[in-house]
Amino acid sequence: MSNRERVLQLIDGIPDIKLHFVVEMLESLKAYAGEEIEPDEWDLQMIAEAKKENDGETVALEDLARELGVVL
Repeated sequence: MSNRERVLQLIDGIPDIKLHFVVEMLESLKAYAGEEIEPDEWDLQMIAEAKKENDGETVALEDLARELGVVL
Protein backbone atom coordinates (compact mmCIF):
# COMPACT_ATOMS: atom_id res chain seq x y z
CA MET A 1 0.00 0.00 0.00
CA SER A 2 1.38 3.40 -0.97
CA ASN A 3 1.57 6.32 1.42
CA ARG A 4 -1.16 8.07 -0.55
CA GLU A 5 -3.44 5.05 -0.25
CA ARG A 6 -2.73 4.81 3.49
CA VAL A 7 -3.50 8.51 3.99
CA LEU A 8 -6.79 8.16 2.13
CA GLN A 9 -7.63 5.09 4.22
CA LEU A 10 -6.95 7.02 7.42
CA ILE A 11 -9.00 10.01 6.23
CA ASP A 12 -11.94 7.72 5.50
CA GLY A 13 -12.01 6.83 9.19
CA ILE A 14 -12.25 10.45 10.39
CA PRO A 15 -15.72 11.89 10.97
CA ASP A 16 -16.65 14.73 8.59
CA ILE A 17 -17.03 17.16 11.48
CA LYS A 18 -13.32 16.76 12.32
CA LEU A 19 -11.94 16.87 8.79
CA HIS A 20 -11.34 20.62 8.92
CA PHE A 21 -8.32 19.87 11.15
CA VAL A 22 -6.95 17.53 8.48
CA VAL A 23 -7.55 20.11 5.75
CA GLU A 24 -5.72 22.83 7.71
CA MET A 25 -2.80 20.49 8.41
CA LEU A 26 -2.50 19.42 4.77
CA GLU A 27 -2.66 23.02 3.57
CA SER A 28 0.13 24.01 5.94
CA LEU A 29 2.23 21.03 4.88
CA LYS A 30 1.77 21.92 1.23
CA ALA A 31 3.65 25.17 1.87
CA TYR A 32 6.66 23.10 2.92
CA ALA A 33 6.51 20.69 -0.01
CA GLY A 34 9.17 22.55 -1.96
CA GLU A 35 6.76 24.86 -3.70
CA GLU A 36 8.06 28.37 -4.07
CA ILE A 37 5.63 31.02 -2.96
CA GLU A 38 5.86 34.28 -4.84
CA PRO A 39 6.46 37.24 -2.51
CA ASP A 40 3.50 39.59 -2.22
CA GLU A 41 3.66 43.38 -1.97
CA TRP A 42 4.34 43.30 1.79
CA ASP A 43 7.16 40.78 1.35
CA LEU A 44 8.77 42.90 -1.37
CA GLN A 45 8.53 46.00 0.84
CA MET A 46 10.18 44.18 3.76
CA ILE A 47 12.95 42.87 1.50
CA ALA A 48 13.62 46.37 0.17
CA GLU A 49 13.78 47.80 3.70
CA ALA A 50 16.15 45.05 4.81
CA LYS A 51 18.43 45.74 1.84
CA LYS A 52 18.56 49.45 2.76
CA GLU A 53 19.51 48.62 6.36
CA ASN A 54 22.09 45.96 5.48
CA ASP A 55 25.38 47.63 4.64
CA GLY A 56 27.27 44.34 4.57
CA GLU A 57 28.95 44.96 7.92
CA THR A 58 29.05 41.96 10.23
CA VAL A 59 29.32 41.83 14.01
CA ALA A 60 30.73 38.91 15.96
CA LEU A 61 28.26 37.26 18.31
CA GLU A 62 30.53 37.87 21.28
CA ASP A 63 30.77 41.60 20.49
CA LEU A 64 27.01 41.93 20.14
CA ALA A 65 26.44 40.04 23.39
CA ARG A 66 28.90 42.29 25.19
CA GLU A 67 27.24 45.39 23.75
CA LEU A 68 23.83 44.19 24.93
CA GLY A 69 25.12 43.08 28.32
CA VAL A 70 24.36 39.41 27.66
CA VAL A 71 26.62 36.80 29.22
CA LEU A 72 27.34 33.87 26.92
